[in-house]
Amino acid sequence: MTSLRPALHLALRYLRRHPVQTCLLAGTLSLLLSLPLVLRLLLRQTEAQLHQRAESTPLVLGTRASALDLVLSALHFRLPPPPPITLGDVQTAARTGLATVIPLHLGHHTLGAPIVGTELDYFTRRQLRLAQGKTFLRLGDCVLGAALARERGLAPGDALISSPTQAFDLAGAYPLKMRVTGILAPSGTPDDYAAFVDLKTAWLIDGLAHGHDDLTTAPADQILAQKDGNIIGNASVRLYNEVTAQNVSSFHFHGDFKSYPLTAALVFPHDAKSDALLSGRYQDQKAHPTLQLVAPVEWIRSLMATLFRLERLILILLLATGCAGLLIITLVFTLSFRLRQREFQTLADLGIAPRALLTVKLVEILSILLAAALLTALTLPLAHAAAPHLVRLSLR
Repeated sequence: MTSLRPALHLALRYLRRHPVQTCLLAGTLSLLLSLPLVLRLLLRQTEAQLHQRAESTPLVLGTRASALDLVLSALHFRLPPPPPITLGDVQTAARTGLATVIPLHLGHHTLGAPIVGTELDYFTRRQLRLAQGKTFLRLGDCVLGAALARERGLAPGDALISSPTQAFDLAGAYPLKMRVTGILAPSGTPDDYAAFVDLKTAWLIDGLAHGHDDLTTAPADQILAQKDGNIIGNASVRLYNEVTAQNVSSFHFHGDFKSYPLTAALVFPHDAKSDALLSGRYQDQKAHPTLQLVAPVEWIRSLMATLFRLERLILILLLATGCAGLLIITLVFTLSFRLRQREFQTLADLGIAPRALLTVKLVEILSILLAAALLTALTLPLAHAAAPHLVRLSLR
């Protein structure tokens, strides 16, 4: 009985008789093989998504703080956002005539998704198109990303409410009930997981505007004072938390629009010369002490260089862990064969040659290695399919 077939038969019968032990060994080996490969796959997918988003945005204007936080907030809507700039800062950049400047307002969320205040040019620059409905038409309207609408089961005509920034902020603005007017087509970008509103709606959520009952017809007990034709109501005046066709005219803003806050602005220079001129202007800290103009690609490269250095360290640790795992598995096989010594002695008494018994042991080991390789081969395509979604979730 020196041929391979009887040895294979005995080895497979033993493995089938002990399925838990076989699955544990194969699964452990597969995990040791898969972890470094999946880690590298996730890092490559992260690099691809970050670079794709950064390359589509030449410059970002924001406050002079952490440039990387500014880039991640403006491109991936990471919360909390950096300190704000003003609408006047964005208008100043636009008046240079060197670029198209698209403002962004972040900081609020709804249903766990960021609310992005912006202009219609944003959809054009990002090549986003509507799959259903229309863009925001009036104050209080919003357009949803495809993934957000799908996960929450929302469609045009539905409503959603902005989440309060602080749960017990009694002096803050009321949560705003927004009307969904449109759903964007899937784009495979962070835009799929966001709710878009116009800037005035974002400022309304900030509490910089409000609508209330007509004070000219209000009862006397709701009037606090009248001066120079202005009527001041008291706390009993009802404030609206939803914009409708009937009350939209009652909403009004206070203060100078130029001082209203924005998170950042996406800057699209008209050509390479305009890019150089704009970058040079904002490098002068005396002229712009609180503002900076950054190129997202440069900062994403810096971030990825750091991640790749960490990857090498993690791979070294995984290699050490893998070696330890292999030693433990070797010990398991050794102890298993020792505990089965009486079984092997019985087979020897039946006339099976020592060489055939050695072949049985080798076939058992190779069978488990083959099972581990098959599990790894099945895991990698699944990881490859899930990686884009996992990376997008991690960047939210």
